[in-house]
Amino acid sequence: MDTDALTAGLLQELRAAKPYPALSLTMPTHRRAPDNAQDAVRLRNLVSAAGSRLDADPDVSREARTAVKQQLDRAVDEIDPRRALDALVILATADEFQIWQLPRTAPERVVLSDTYLTRNLVAAKAQAQPFWALTVSADHAALFSGTSDAAHEEHIGGFPLTAPHEAPNPQREERIGDTPSTFTDEETRQFMRTVDERLRAVLATDPRPLYLVGLAPALALLDEVGEVAKDAVGRVTKGAPADTSPSDLLTELRPALDARQKRFAAEIDGKLDEARGRRAFAGGLDEVWAAVREGRAGLVAVEEHHQQTARVDQEHLVPVSGDAADLADGNVREDIVDELVEAALDSGAEVVFVADDSLKEHGRIAAALRY
Repeated sequence: MDTDALTAGLLQELRAAKPYPALSLTMPTHRRAPDNAQDAVRLRNLVSAAGSRLDADPDVSREARTAVKQQLDRAVDEIDPRRALDALVILATADEFQIWQLPRTAPERVVLSDTYLTRNLVAAKAQAQPFWALTVSADHAALFSGTSDAAHEEHIGGFPLTAPHEAPNPQREERIGDTPSTFTDEETRQFMRTVDERLRAVLATDPRPLYLVGLAPALALLDEVGEVAKDAVGRVTKGAPADTSPSDLLTELRPALDARQKRFAAEIDGKLDEARGRRAFAGGLDEVWAAVREGRAGLVAVEEHHQQTARVDQEHLVPVSGDAADLADGNVREDIVDELVEAALDSGAEVVFVADDSLKEHGRIAAALRY
């Protein structure tokens, strides 16, 4: 699955307690040759290490050990290397497995617990900045889920929608003198109301920035009869045929996506500047980590590719690297940035990813504090 499939409901399910052992396997992957040639070997070695962990764990019964290994093998068989991104996550219990391809790197590790490891999924989801895009015409509406890298059509909430077609009515045309304009016809207005109602339900379940694509009269009618379209962050005034492909849609959206990203970056800079002015600012991994743990962080900004291994030392973080990073030490966290992101989101903070080097003078991570 891709990160845009990680809804609040699904995340809650993943975090729910499970019969021990719930296995989480994570590893970095590569999108293109020749680097991706090593991925299969690394995965095979990691699966072997997972098997050894299961064999050596006295709390894992023989039946559970066999079942989890079988689920893990099934997962490996289903992995499509052509869809590889920057990390692979496999989650498995005796009864199920899930495969996640992430656009954010993750460390190589195997974790056995009574819940799945979700921090890498949550951080990747936050970084991807998923959005909804609605393509709409007088008789068809489709909903796409997307990130800056990819998009796909969703079949949820009643989408796609097609307006019912009525047979021509000559007597009606005689009464009004002509066939009514498409966008003043009551059937079309009712169709747009239905689109608005279905879209509001989707956004209530999974709120995201919304982009609209359609001819000007279609978008104007959606504005007139509905509510949700007024909050769209971007619009593309262009015809949206029913067979619009995800790649074509992403191409059409690119100027709107780039424009919003620039506005977004300026907005984040302004919030951090304001926080510095009122002395409610934290900069650097250790300061931000402390603020998040205390629930004081209202906004956390992280450079897109910032990753850091750190040792937790008396509730402070000490960055470590190279030979100093003993990953067998329980106080060493290889994915501390992703762990911080997950904790920040859990505390109600807003987490945003910004361009590399934009926070260089602040240790590549910063926070605006609530108090």
